[in-house]
Amino acid sequence: MSIRENAYKVIDSIKPENILVSVFDKEGLDTLIRGILEANPSARFYSTGGTGKKIIEILGKNAGRNYTPVEEFTGAPEMEGGLVKTLHPKIHAGLLAERGNPSHEEYLYRTLSSLGGTPGVYFDIFVGNLYPFTSVVAKEGTTSETARVNIDIGGPAMTMASAKNWHSIAVLTSPGQYSPFLSSLKENNGTIGLQQRFSLACQAMKSIGEYRTAIGEYFGRLDFEKDVRPFLNIA
Repeated sequence: MSIRENAYKVIDSIKPENILVSVFDKEGLDTLIRGILEANPSARFYSTGGTGKKIIEILGKNAGRNYTPVEEFTGAPEMEGGLVKTLHPKIHAGLLAERGNPSHEEYLYRTLSSLGGTPGVYFDIFVGNLYPFTSVVAKEGTTSETARVNIDIGGPAMTMASAKNWHSIAVLTSPGQYSPFLSSLKENNGTIGLQQRFSLACQAMKSIGEYRTAIGEYFGRLDFEKDVRPFLNIA
């Protein structure tokens, strides 16, 4: 494995062209999408499932001009139960690619075209919030199996990828961030600044740390024979 620092120039201000959205809590999504479109009417949103339906509802009859389903973008159908939707090279390359890196551009635009028929994109914003694990396990009668299936995998992966690559992408993890984000977008002539991307990345990293800690603490308290085995259909 090769790990190195970014050798390419970091862009200070980014215009929101391609936005990946994956949210459980859809509060404020209409305001966010309309605000981004005010800054850039040609902005394109990518999503799956219930989030995609909400975006289409917000965009209205001309949704096709600004919306692409993730399944269409990647060329990979969703796995039954929604277990695999965004765990795909076209998604994570768009979150992790370094701008100005010729090798990454080759991978995005040529290599990925050979896999899915269309090139990849640099995502400029990732909007994501996670399955409500802590509120699920707080409910009386929740079993270890209910808790297990409410562990979000794709969401944390995309959030951390975006936070790691704050050089290139802004990551929004809470509806409470939408209003100040849009105000800043307007103040900066429709662009997202480097300092703001760093601040949002810090918040995202903290939220993922708290989420994973909560999962580990919950399962660490369980007794296998009493709390786990009774809820399994063992062959």
